[in-house]
Amino acid sequence: MSQRFRGKAVVVTGAAQGIGAAVAQRIAEEGGELLLGDRSPLVAQVAETLTSGESAVKSHECDLETFDGAQGLIDAAQETFGKIDVLINNVGGTIWTKPYQSYGIEEIQAEINRSLYPTLWTTRAALGTMIAQGGGTIVNVSSIATRSINRVPYAAAKGGVNALTASLALEAAPHGIRVVATAPGGTSAPPRAVPRNTAELSEQDKRWYQQIVDQTTESTYFKRYGTLEEQAAPIVFLASGEASYITGSVLPVGGGDQG
Repeated sequence: MSQRFRGKAVVVTGAAQGIGAAVAQRIAEEGGELLLGDRSPLVAQVAETLTSGESAVKSHECDLETFDGAQGLIDAAQETFGKIDVLINNVGGTIWTKPYQSYGIEEIQAEINRSLYPTLWTTRAALGTMIAQGGGTIVNVSSIATRSINRVPYAAAKGGVNALTASLALEAAPHGIRVVATAPGGTSAPPRAVPRNTAELSEQDKRWYQQIVDQTTESTYFKRYGTLEEQAAPIVFLASGEASYITGSVLPVGGGDQG
């Protein structure tokens, strides 16, 4: 196994399950020291399973929809490692799936809070540290859903992540900081331990959700969802030194769907 992250301090958000947990596992296997952030207590269990003699893996419960939560995570990383070599912003995900005119005002705000602000806040909190230490890498997790149906607020949030990636890369490059992103497509994963939407779905809700499944599958060249491993690998590559001449880019990982 490659040791691309030996001696590197890495923060992964949204690490309690799904893509975030898969990314954390890869980086731990490659020698990285990790701080896993999530608002679910399950993040501590993930950290425990990844801790070995080779890697130090810590966890921190935080609400990254607030700047205070993001700052607390970055402060914990500083206290634990004394530096932040890599920040992987993975928090986000559609809460509802329905035509835009069917979204309530509070639901629209909740989608933006969930899928844009955690990346904005955590990046802002970490940036000063990276500038002071003379470099670092920020990997944002966006989505090919910037062109999709039945999740316009989520698409807008991830479009904001793409714009953040492109714009901040220009500002941060003189400080030795790379800012990149992947845009995952549909991804097969175990049922979420903490669902984004706890309400029981109506028959109409199920039909709207099925429409995005059908569109996502049809828009890929392979006519299937990707795996967690297929999403984690590009993120880990972009976070590594092997991608040292890549910045400002958003890499679609959607089986040919460019988003």
